[in-house]
Amino acid sequence: MRMKSLHTSLIALALGLAATSAASAADEVRLRLNWMYYGSHAGFAYGLDKGYYKDAGIDLDIRSGNGSGSAHRLVANGDSTFSYGSCASMTNLAAGGAPLISVGVIDAMGTDAVLVRPDTGVKSVKDLKGKKILTTANAGVNTFFPIVVKTAGLADSDITLVNVAEGALVSSYLQGAGDTVGVLGGLDDKPAEIKAAGGKPPLGFPYSDYGVNQVGYCIVTTKDTVKNKPDLVKRFMQATLKSYGETAKNPDAAIASMADIVGGTMNEDQGKAQARAVLDVTIGVLISPANKDKKLGLNVPADWEDMVALMKKYNDLDPKADAKSFYTNEFVN
Repeated sequence: MRMKSLHTSLIALALGLAATSAASAADEVRLRLNWMYYGSHAGFAYGLDKGYYKDAGIDLDIRSGNGSGSAHRLVANGDSTFSYGSCASMTNLAAGGAPLISVGVIDAMGTDAVLVRPDTGVKSVKDLKGKKILTTANAGVNTFFPIVVKTAGLADSDITLVNVAEGALVSSYLQGAGDTVGVLGGLDDKPAEIKAAGGKPPLGFPYSDYGVNQVGYCIVTTKDTVKNKPDLVKRFMQATLKSYGETAKNPDAAIASMADIVGGTMNEDQGKAQARAVLDVTIGVLISPANKDKKLGLNVPADWEDMVALMKKYNDLDPKADAKSFYTNEFVN
């Protein structure tokens, strides 16, 4: 009996050690968002809540950010493992020497736009001559604004950009702070935020109407991570794509998951409705028209070629830059 008891105890101990080892084997991963939580981020929250990342052996830590450029830089300097932010912003940084690469696309098309208060009399981008527009220094929406300006027949000096903190954008927009008439922002989040703050729906001038075909928001990591930890990148991308695929099928559940994580006003009916309106836009741009196979997460070569060509022409991107150097589809196939 004593030997049997000892044998049983040893088995229990072994199982306990195995369980502890398995639990400790999860890779700690920090994901840096472009801003504070909003509807487009619901997929990450849903995956965290449903255990998709845990099932992939990942202990996920989601952190808010202060603009796409800032988020990507935090990956480049080792603070974060992955970032979610503007692909164009990442391209600028990578072309400048940052060791960054897109390993997948969430928002396959850009939703950047100039948003103007309806009481300003502005009816087109051309009417912005001599006017002031709000933005944030690190925002990816700044990247292609010069193209919009030139396509509208204006010079860069014709419109003044006024930088304010992200948290102050909507309130400053509604107040017309500093004689500003509008704001640069995404059609996915800003109109819903303006409406929630009591403002009238803004007039929106999408960049896409001014010749801008851009890849939207990427999952970004370092080239070293791709080289040295390909299995981690693969598992992270598989969990992320599953999360957004399920989010597209269950948007209200994804919003509820995000509300539970964020709390506060996000957990109130109005906050959930605002987040859902934003998420609906994101779900609508998960697949670009050039993505013939409708493969979620795919870096579509034609879209990247178009965007990089624009950046070479209008944003002083290195003429020798190769679009293929900014992304890999190794982890979405």
